[in-house]
Parts: sequence; C-alpha cells; structure tokens
Amino acid sequence: MAPELTPKQQGLLEYLEAEASRAGATPSLRRTAAHLGVSHAAVAQMIRTLEKKGILRREGRYGRAVHILNRFHRPAGPSRFREIPIVGHIAAGLPLYAQQEWGGSLLVDTDLYPGANLFALRVRGDSMKDAGILDGDLAVCEPRQFAENGEIVAALIRREEATVKRFFLRKKHIELRPENPAHRPAVYGFDEILIQGKVIGIQRGADAMEQV
Repeated sequence: MAPELTPKQQGLLEYLEAEASRAGATPSLRRTAAHLGVSHAAVAQMIRTLEKKGILRREGRYGRAVHILNRFHRPAGPSRFREIPIVGHIAAGLPLYAQQEWGGSLLVDTDLYPGANLFALRVRGDSMKDAGILDGDLAVCEPRQFAENGEIVAALIRREEATVKRFFLRKKHIELRPENPAHRPAVYGFDEILIQGKVIGIQRGADAMEQV
C-alpha cells in the first residue's frame, strides 16, 4: 500500500517527477523551493520525510541528486540520471575529479555509468578520431591513478594540461599514443604524467549544463 502524503508532500513529489521526466534529473533544492513558494529548509525537511517513507533516495547525506523510487525501491526511469562535472580549469596538484572549478555538468544514466566520482573531460582536436573520439566529444571517466597498457585514459601532463590518449608503460618512460596517423606518439618521464582516470564512455552531441 502506498504511504499517505500531505498535500505539500504530494505537490513536491509531482513537481520532482515532472522535472525528472522533462530534464532527466531532479532540480536543485533552491529551484524547487522557489517553484513551490516555500523555504529551502522546508523542501529539505520534506525530502527527508519522503526518504523515510521509501519514496525518494538522495545520493549521500548532502547529495544534490534525488532519485524517485519505484515500488521495488529502485530509481524510476527518468530519475536514473545524475549530473557529473565537466572538467574546466585545472588546479595544479588536485585530481581532475576533485577540482573546484567546473566547466558545467553532464547528465549520465546511472545504469550505464554506476561508478562514484565520475567526471567528464571535453576532447579537443582530432588525435583520437580513429578510436571514435572526436573533437568536442565528452569523455566520461572513472577516477583512477593507474592504467593498463592499451587503455584510453585521461592524463595530466606536467600538472597543467589534461589529455585523452592511449597509455603504454615502457621501461624508461610513459608513452601516450594518439589514434590518428597524422599525430605522433609522445614520450614523457614517469614524473611528468599523472593518470587521472580511465575513459569508460563517450557522449557526443550531449546537452551540457552550465555550472550555476
């Protein structure tokens, strides 16, 4: 039997469901509060109540993503989507997935990309075109500080420049190999490359949202 909801709780749930169907993700607490004409704290309290009733699930205690659950207590279709950050300006010394400044965010399906701390890196140039990775694509990355030979990775070069290339560990150096005969492989010392993640998917023509 479905749990009983107050009119305000029902209104909140209907708004979240409508926005999840329209945009593929639930809106922020601030936007929800403005739409419903209530305070941010009131929305947070209602979400906690709906969590206890098994209707919603929030990612982490302070997570922004809110999932609407079906009768099997699994995320319903539209609410499977969540935002992951797109790497913008790179702060030296920080992993890409721990950056403080983002160049927007990307909606991904948690069924396809279930990992934690995923991030996206916008590809520049055509050096990986033969691997099906084109200029302007968003490479979805799983955070990692190691790589196996032949894997396509997001790497930080000399703590400044992020790139997507195929990784090879040699006896005396690291080789980052492009997938385009017009570009030559590049060789780096072990202290010049920081592996940041493995590329697990490519999003092309995806709607990226500006950070607000």
